[in-house]
Amino acid sequence: MRTRIHRSRLTLVPLAAAAITLFALAGCTSAPAGSGDTSSGDSSSAPADDSSGDSGSGDASAAALTTADSDLGTIVVDGKKMTVYMFDKDTQNATSSACSGQCATAWPAVHADSDSPKVDGVTGKIGTITGTDGEKQLTLDGWPLYYYAADKAAGDTTGQGVGGVWWVLGPDGSKISS
Repeated sequence: MRTRIHRSRLTLVPLAAAAITLFALAGCTSAPAGSGDTSSGDSSSAPADDSSGDSGSGDASAAALTTADSDLGTIVVDGKKMTVYMFDKDTQNATSSACSGQCATAWPAVHADSDSPKVDGVTGKIGTITGTDGEKQLTLDGWPLYYYAADKAAGDTTGQGVGGVWWVLGPDGSKISS
């Protein structure tokens, strides 16, 4: 009987660890939008011609937003065709992101060096806020933009629907939830 209890505990520990990991990757956070970073950002719209930023990987050429065809329809991607996402727990047009800590590790912000990044095919309102990391974070139609760390190649959309709160966006900034 003692061996049976010991084996049950050995099974429960990895299951609990997996559940904690999935919770972190889903980006579940109890902080409402605007409760973290209180610095204000500029949400103004102005597609312009000067652009550079990064995908969290250190390459500044990926900040331009464009579109790509996918199984989900036409979606917004960066200049390297990496999918960008919005987070339902953010508040549209807020001056800060609701994704910080472990959430920001799994869902890095889409950065820009300019308040008016270059766009191609994106018709929604482009802006920036100051992200939780202190960097300029791109917004589309008032929604802060993120990458999903598990997306490894251009066109990956593995973050779609994660935790029921992460979504790709259409060119006009609308959430694609299908």
